[in-house]
Amino acid sequence: MEQKRIRVGITQGDTNGVGYEVILKAFTDPTMLELCTPIVYGNPRIATYHRKGLSLSTNFASVQNAGEAQDDRLNLVVVDDTEVKIEMGQPSAEAGQQALKSLEQALADYRQGLIDVLVTAPINKHSIQSDKFHFPGHTEYIQNRVGDGQQALMILMNERLRVALVTTHLPIRKVADAITAENIVGKLEILNRTLLRDFAISGPRIAVLALNPHAGENGLLGNEEQETIVPAIEQANQQGINAYGPYAADGFFGTRAYEHYDAVLAMYHDQGLTAFKALAMDDGVNYTAGLPIVRTSPAHGTAYDIAGQGVANENSFRQAIYAAIDVLRNRRTFDEAGKNPLPKLYHDRREDDRRPPRRPEQ
Repeated sequence: MEQKRIRVGITQGDTNGVGYEVILKAFTDPTMLELCTPIVYGNPRIATYHRKGLSLSTNFASVQNAGEAQDDRLNLVVVDDTEVKIEMGQPSAEAGQQALKSLEQALADYRQGLIDVLVTAPINKHSIQSDKFHFPGHTEYIQNRVGDGQQALMILMNERLRVALVTTHLPIRKVADAITAENIVGKLEILNRTLLRDFAISGPRIAVLALNPHAGENGLLGNEEQETIVPAIEQANQQGINAYGPYAADGFFGTRAYEHYDAVLAMYHDQGLTAFKALAMDDGVNYTAGLPIVRTSPAHGTAYDIAGQGVANENSFRQAIYAAIDVLRNRRTFDEAGKNPLPKLYHDRREDDRRPPRRPEQ
């Protein structure tokens, strides 16, 4: 029997940014329609404005609900059809409202099983704030709406590197207080499970970064490594998670030590993402792990500085679609394989001492 195509829900994001540009550019390639059934949640007037203004040839078909979406075309679910003032490259309340309407409808349709995965175009975190949205960003809002009590983990990734975060959208002055052993172990548990289930990696290896410069220099530059991070790594090892570190972030990325690991756990936003975006801006993907929903987005933001100029690179958005499809397929395979496991016929001595394998050479 022919398998149904994966239905990819796509939010329009901030309508004054590059969201529609990268969406429309991504689907200029007809082979994209062979991989999935794309369903954009947006305003057809705004989509048409962007398409004409950028002289793009991508066509879309407006539908009233996701149930009407068809294969072999770019579908647009009309969440609003009013005239909206477009101010390219400028934040505005109207653009924020459009972004929120799109996101709300997409999540409602996910709940009803009308889409399989979600890919979000970038938002302006200030413009979208309202009585309905009072979160630091997409990740926290999606966790609240469709997380079913599970905790999200932000992962920035491409084919060569995966960087996860202990703390995300948090002011620097609050980061140290949020670095607790419980928090680190919890993130390692989610990351390890994600590598196994979502990325089909057997025996994943995770590098853990330090918080302080030079990993604290044995307490000279801070005690968080000795008092919090090392004990958290040891606890994770006892749980069968292959975690190593803590490593000073500058040297770790500078020497390309990340190539020896399947993922990196950074302590805070800029520690991990500055390095990641320097290495992988054009093909990077933001993945929200740990939740029932598969959600990805491009690694870049609204890019106001180039909005409306037709120069935005759509590769990151295209990679976000590929990643969402791959993760969903891996999850289905993993869950199917685990439905009726065979009885265990051997004894693994590693289960007695719970020690991880030897640390890989750098």
